[in-house]
Amino acid sequence: MKCREGCGACCIAPSISSPIPGMPQGKPAGERCLHLNVENLCALFGKPERPQVCGGFKAEADICGNDRDEAIRIIGWLEQMTAA
Repeated sequence: MKCREGCGACCIAPSISSPIPGMPQGKPAGERCLHLNVENLCALFGKPERPQVCGGFKAEADICGNDRDEAIRIIGWLEQMTAA
């Protein structure tokens, strides 16, 4: 599956524990990443400072659902189920 351009669910729903430029503590779940632009595209995409966890995310139908809202719900649920 290819990412839905302009979705941004993976930049909002999950927490990111590694440092992100401008977010040295990472980001909490449900918070929009500073680098997600108004078109819901990653401004760090393809840049070396993009966190490894972000680059490793691969769109999958069972994670991304049928649309952005479903992706946010699924990823948010997974975040809650795996929280320590």
